[in-house]
Amino acid sequence: MLPPELAGAARTLFGDRIDLAAAYAELLATDGVVRGLIGPREAPRIWDRHLLNCAAVAERIPEGATVLDVGSGAGLPGLVLAIARPDLTVTLIEPLSRRTSFLIEAVQHLGLAKMVRVFRGRADEAATGSTGIGPLSGDVVTARAVAPLDRLSTWCLPLVVRGGRLIALKGASAADEVAEHAQTVARLGGGEPELHRCGEGVIDPPTTVVEIVRERVVGPTRPKAAKRSRGGRSRRR
Repeated sequence: MLPPELAGAARTLFGDRIDLAAAYAELLATDGVVRGLIGPREAPRIWDRHLLNCAAVAERIPEGATVLDVGSGAGLPGLVLAIARPDLTVTLIEPLSRRTSFLIEAVQHLGLAKMVRVFRGRADEAATGSTGIGPLSGDVVTARAVAPLDRLSTWCLPLVVRGGRLIALKGASAADEVAEHAQTVARLGGGEPELHRCGEGVIDPPTTVVEIVRERVVGPTRPKAAKRSRGGRSRRR
């Protein structure tokens, strides 16, 4: 059930698709808990901690964008964004079978199959097309509670088109992560990470995101060739 004190924020963020958001909330609170995707203690907080927190990020996504959601889990934030923004095309990237099964069923149940697809695999597999599907790329790549910013950038920036952006939903450690990993982000072709607070004046607290524009396409590092001796054999070290 949508708590009355959150009804205004939910209507602001979901508009006329609030019933669809409610149907997804019910899925999370029932099937999601039974299948271990949402903890039992999270069920009463699905709206404020998960749905509204994710939906607020929609303000950072351009109209008609292609969105890839890495480590989608139960569909957070990717499926929430697809509900809030019907103009988006969303791919949910998730390697675990039980989670992808839930996502496929949720997409069908919510009637979102035309705008949402599910990719079972890791981010690097999606970027290279090593699973036989892809390679995938998007205007925006999202991730929530997946990894620290250095590893997250390694996995996600190759999926972002040049000039597109990585949007990582972060908590209180966001500023520390930016300071610690900005150099790694730059080596991977990303611009200077920026902190944004989404949903100010609508939800409390607002959602903190780190946003990184992919400025350069950086190819994989090639291993150095072994030196050869005069006899034509490689030297072993």
